[in-house]
Amino acid sequence: MNTKRQEGFSLIELLIVVAIIGIIAAIAIPNLLASKRAANEGSAIASLRTVTGAEATYAATIGNGAYAALPAIATQGLIDSVLGNGAKSGYGFVATPSGTGTAADPWFYTTGAAPQAFSGVTATGTRTFSSDATGVIYAITATSATPPTATAGTPIGN
Repeated sequence: MNTKRQEGFSLIELLIVVAIIGIIAAIAIPNLLASKRAANEGSAIASLRTVTGAEATYAATIGNGAYAALPAIATQGLIDSVLGNGAKSGYGFVATPSGTGTAADPWFYTTGAAPQAFSGVTATGTRTFSSDATGVIYAITATSATPPTATAGTPIGN
């Protein structure tokens, strides 16, 4: 009498493995997205620090005391062209110079960074950042994808 041997996995065993992989993915994906948002925020903070140094260099050398917008700073090679275009790592950036250089209206600037998507699963960040010539970086909860042109919020690190 010849019997045929059945080899391989049954359908039930394969379904159990697929279910376990699905559960692991359901736990891991939200953590991955949160890590990506945190990395984007860290990049935005570092970029604002870079712009602060670039603005100081620009004012001391090329600008004769005046500050400049991001494209002008990028043209001088003080920041990279990606940041100079106003978008990097899921954040939009702006630098707003002001003042006339007089005692009544001294040179000044404000930089801002806002997540390009601030809500939902595709959010690139949850906080908006701003800074000025003092070098202090402020953070507030993002409510818009438009970078701020004035400092607001709580200084980070406090």
